[in-house]
Amino acid sequence: MYTDFVSLVRENIRAHGDDRSFTFISEEPGPVSRGRRPPASPGLGRRYKENVVGFAELDRKARVLGCRLEARGLRDRAVLLLYPEGLEFLTAFLGCLYARVVAVPAPLPDLDAGRFGRTRRIIEDADIALILTDTAHRGTLDAWLSAAGLRGRVHCLDTQAGKESDPGGWKPPDFGPGTLAFLQYTSGSTSEPKGVMVTHGNLLCNGEEIKRRIEGTADTVGVGWVPHYHDMGLVGQFLQPLYLGCRYVFTSPITFIKRPALWLELITRYRGTITLAPNFGYELALRRVTDRQLEGLDLSSLRVVKNGAEPVRAATLEAMTERFGPVGFRPAMWMPCYGMAETTLLVTGAPLGGGPVVRDFDAEALTRDEAVARGAPNGDSPNGSAENGVRRLVSSGRPVTLDVRIVAPETRAERPEGRVGEIWVRGGSVARGYWRSPEESRTTFGARTSADEGPFLRTGDLGFIADGELYVTGRIKDLIIVNGRNIHAHDIEEAARAAHPAALVGAAFAIDPDIDPDIGPGIDAGAGGPVDASREQVVIVQEISTRAAAGTPLDELASLIKTRVARAFELPAVSVVLSARGTVRRTTSGKMQRRLTREAFLNGEIAGLAGDLEPGVAELRRVRA
Repeated sequence: MYTDFVSLVRENIRAHGDDRSFTFISEEPGPVSRGRRPPASPGLGRRYKENVVGFAELDRKARVLGCRLEARGLRDRAVLLLYPEGLEFLTAFLGCLYARVVAVPAPLPDLDAGRFGRTRRIIEDADIALILTDTAHRGTLDAWLSAAGLRGRVHCLDTQAGKESDPGGWKPPDFGPGTLAFLQYTSGSTSEPKGVMVTHGNLLCNGEEIKRRIEGTADTVGVGWVPHYHDMGLVGQFLQPLYLGCRYVFTSPITFIKRPALWLELITRYRGTITLAPNFGYELALRRVTDRQLEGLDLSSLRVVKNGAEPVRAATLEAMTERFGPVGFRPAMWMPCYGMAETTLLVTGAPLGGGPVVRDFDAEALTRDEAVARGAPNGDSPNGSAENGVRRLVSSGRPVTLDVRIVAPETRAERPEGRVGEIWVRGGSVARGYWRSPEESRTTFGARTSADEGPFLRTGDLGFIADGELYVTGRIKDLIIVNGRNIHAHDIEEAARAAHPAALVGAAFAIDPDIDPDIGPGIDAGAGGPVDASREQVVIVQEISTRAAAGTPLDELASLIKTRVARAFELPAVSVVLSARGTVRRTTSGKMQRRLTREAFLNGEIAGLAGDLEPGVAELRRVRA
């Protein structure tokens, strides 16, 4: 019916007007005095303010901005959007769509620390001539552009200022399924960020994929906090409500991290029916929501609780159900899913109301790329761990209409059910390619199987299909091969974390003290794939809670983790460094950066609290540092 995303959105706006809206919950700065209290949202206390924009008002503002951008002759040009979380970003993004300007959402750089490196790389890569921002950040960005020698070449436009034009002057440009809508820069967890070219056709296809999986309607009510520059946040939180014509309530990631209970309070107050977050968001809620904060919560309105964007932990799903079951959280709400920027967002998800499929697999067989089930799905596994020969995996569900294959990356032969290989995807959600990277686009988006089927997107993820369910086992670039056995960094990290209650997030990687230390862990510098790391040694940078470690000497804790991991995976050499929270390098969207953590370790940039290092690793680190 629709050939472009703008036409669909404007039809929803005509149908619902301001009866559908986006609501942003902001934190009020500073202490609240008795004499002057800020306005607040009823039921959320005086600390928070409710900011609302209806669809009709959003449309009016977007048409005004669309006219301004059209007057600058920016059609089909890339424009960088640098905003804090809030409603102004929505106006800017929709205004770009209306003007057929290629929006480039990106995280607002750390202005206080002067960290503009990623921002500058995007400016150079996308040939940015204009930055859209708000009044609060215009001056700082102008000053940085001058200091960086970009003033005159790159300009800032404050979308909150200036004389407002007549929205009636906006005329829809010509759109089609192939019209470029925006660039979604990848997180850069295993490489430099790349601009994924998402078209209007991609948005329509993936919007329908999500709608069918969640059975979404105009009565859906979403609640979330994922940042707008993340594909899960942009597409799942902001573009999907426009696709469905439904309400959405959100807060900023910082506000969520400060007080995770707010997320659940918003679900309770607004009777949210769907929410989504990476696994770490649910774990943060588990750790930080107190018994007292449970009082008054009611999560029974939820129908869909999505968990994706990083490995989904069975222990997290089970703990959430147990902890929040008394306030209405049900196992059937869970919808583990798999997706990425290169597929607009969703690839697979658990069917609505079915809950997660959790299954035990033989850990040793998985190192040989074979998925051998131990027991029935969702069976009890009190001793399920790599140390006990079992790897417990959560299914990422099933595709809706996309074609998902498991392919041997070396031979390009399709693998049958129960065999591990690279996940390949094709269908209308797969993006056009990487911005101005034709060769990499051909390699990644134009793959063909040995039977000459294609083109497929090579995801770079490893996994297998069992009983029609997709299980993701890890990233090719994070694979460590020891004595012919494939071991995923994530599995090592899980084993280390399970060794002691004080263990938090950890990053595992491999180094070889006898060869060039600049070659990445388990990576062939030329082919970009795994190599035999038989001579390499595994290193774990393990964040810990010193409070939870009370009573256990840290050097003993390091040795305990080392012993558990070595025994679980039969590794001849393991080194462990215990570190404070925040040591493991992450992307702006929270994904672990093992390669950067490895470099920081080798360069002596990680101040360990304690450690148990193999002699060769200790010497290499001393020389490099």
